[in-house]
Amino acid sequence: MNRRDDKFGKCPYVTSQKILSGKWAILILHELEDGPRRFNELQHQIDITQATLSTQLKSLEQNGLISRTVYPEVPPRVEYAMTGIGLKFKPVLQSIEEWGNEYIEYLHIRNKDRSG
Repeated sequence: MNRRDDKFGKCPYVTSQKILSGKWAILILHELEDGPRRFNELQHQIDITQATLSTQLKSLEQNGLISRTVYPEVPPRVEYAMTGIGLKFKPVLQSIEEWGNEYIEYLHIRNKDRSG
């Protein structure tokens, strides 16, 4: 066991980093923040392979951030949605969006200054 594992569940930064460790976790949560989505919708919106999306969804479900609902239909319909603790992440997603937009603007200004 490494030091980081010792801090999981005790340190908020280590815990957050471990839960959101997948490359696609934040994008998946962003897609789910406005309501449930089906697997194919997520795959299309994010442009991610089926295997990668499946792995990432399982991880987010195991960590309690999303839920998976299978409807008894033929063919079966499966939807993914944010759980209560997942919905508490929405303000963080909004902050990431704001910061990301500011950083994009910063890059434009920086690149303009360098070229002009």
